[in-house]
Amino acid sequence: MPYNIAVAGGSGVVHEGDGHDHAAHAHSHGDPKIYAGYFEDSQIQDRPLSDYAGDWQSLYPYLQDGTLDPVWAHKAESGTMSADGVKAEYETGYRTDVERITIEGDVVTFYRDGKPVKGTYADDGRETLTYKKGNRGVRFIFKKTDGDAEAPQFIQFSDHGIAPAKADHYHLYWGDDRAALLEEVTNWPTYYPSSLNAKEIVSEMLAH
Repeated sequence: MPYNIAVAGGSGVVHEGDGHDHAAHAHSHGDPKIYAGYFEDSQIQDRPLSDYAGDWQSLYPYLQDGTLDPVWAHKAESGTMSADGVKAEYETGYRTDVERITIEGDVVTFYRDGKPVKGTYADDGRETLTYKKGNRGVRFIFKKTDGDAEAPQFIQFSDHGIAPAKADHYHLYWGDDRAALLEEVTNWPTYYPSSLNAKEIVSEMLAH
């Protein structure tokens, strides 16, 4: 798998709601139960690529340089793992060599070391996944119809939402095998708006 580095398997912890109070963050995510992964099939609606439009930065460099250490400490306070344990899990989760993604219209551009690779993508449906804890998540999937050969055939978005709404961050899975990507639950490269600085990202994450 040349795109997502980690192997499949694991807990999918970032989508499972980790025992934290998501209600405090409901102002920007709507229903906190949906955000935590509890919803009815009837609530799910198709979403357009425009929900994810914008200029996005990877969180992985912030994990690497220690910027996000206060976030791991905060998560450890209400969980069962130490801050170091939480960081190790997210190190696998956030790991990626794509530091920036831009989405404009139906064109998605991936940046590695500042070098762009782009593809044109069309809606390819959605899949609802059930995690080990019993909660669920929805992947919104788009398939490449044109563009650079190096651009992945499929991209799958997960942002805890299940109906049309502008994403304020997202986890992205990409590769050339649609079904195999659905099995990937340990590596979830995560992107926030490029307009946010390090301090703003930490503040936003602590609000979860």
